[in-house]
Amino acid sequence: MKKIIITAASLLMAATAAQAAEQIQIVGSSTVYPFSSYVAEELGATTKFKTPVVESTGSGGGMKLFCAGAGMDTPDFTNASRRMKAKEFKKCQENGVKEITEIVVGYDGIAIAQSKSAAPLNLTRKELMLAVAAEVPNKAGDGLVANPYHYWNEINAKLPHRKITIYGPPSSSGTRDAFEDMILKHITKHMSVYTSLYKADHKKNKKYKKFHEIRQDGVYVPSGENDNLIVQKLGKDAAALGIFGYSYLEENSDSIAAATVEGVAPAPETVQNGSYKLSRSLYFYIKKSHISKVPGMMEYARLFTSEQMIGDDGACAEIGLIPLPESMRDHYRSQLTKLTNLTADDFKKK
Repeated sequence: MKKIIITAASLLMAATAAQAAEQIQIVGSSTVYPFSSYVAEELGATTKFKTPVVESTGSGGGMKLFCAGAGMDTPDFTNASRRMKAKEFKKCQENGVKEITEIVVGYDGIAIAQSKSAAPLNLTRKELMLAVAAEVPNKAGDGLVANPYHYWNEINAKLPHRKITIYGPPSSSGTRDAFEDMILKHITKHMSVYTSLYKADHKKNKKYKKFHEIRQDGVYVPSGENDNLIVQKLGKDAAALGIFGYSYLEENSDSIAAATVEGVAPAPETVQNGSYKLSRSLYFYIKKSHISKVPGMMEYARLFTSEQMIGDDGACAEIGLIPLPESMRDHYRSQLTKLTNLTADDFKKK
């Protein structure tokens, strides 16, 4: 009896793996999801291959699934709204995902959005940091306290007396990672109250890491990986702000608008030229060991990187992707043709 049960289980696993191999499995970023889904639908509609299954798990969640192993029950691609981390690459290697190709498909701006019915709002990166950080400088400026701010004019008297409520991505999100890097880490590393405490404490208890933490007292509200839910919340709360990718701002421009950051609004030209300071690249990663086993993987990747999709007048640009310069598009198409391997050296700071 035991032998029969094992055999049945083995057959079930084999059937599951075979089914997975018949259809491309894609996970990852909610920001990249609309573009990846569009490409997947186009592949299914115009070729002999089945439409890939695309799941919005968040960049971090996608990396966990992608790096879990090389078996056919793991994803073939993962999308990300920030680069794979060195520790994620290491986990992939440890779990047998030895060969990975990294592709950048375009740019995105992180929008700080609000209801169109709200008064225009201009914020600096430092004001955003002071609104969301778990610990902020005390009045004397010589130490840190739990964040006491609940209205914008408490941070800067020139800002409106408006309650601080920010709906944003959860910790599994690449948008959250990028926001923390560009707001919390970027600002605190230039403020002596943080850097002096870091020098004094980092060997003892690594306190400096806490300076990058987002407050958890209900002012910042993690709102899941579905950015459309944040859009809905802004429709119900005119005082609130929402954090998500530029494509969702553009898609919902009839009901929401962008707060400006240091006087600049997110737009294709301001993201491309860097004048909008909350800009980042969008990625997908290929599990090379699956290419020979899953029909259509290279065709999907070539379609995603084609001018038809990510060119200046491509379909993805029409739904909010901000194109790379032509030379960079050519570079990543070459990376795809060669299936260039990502290496540990790629994560070393230059």
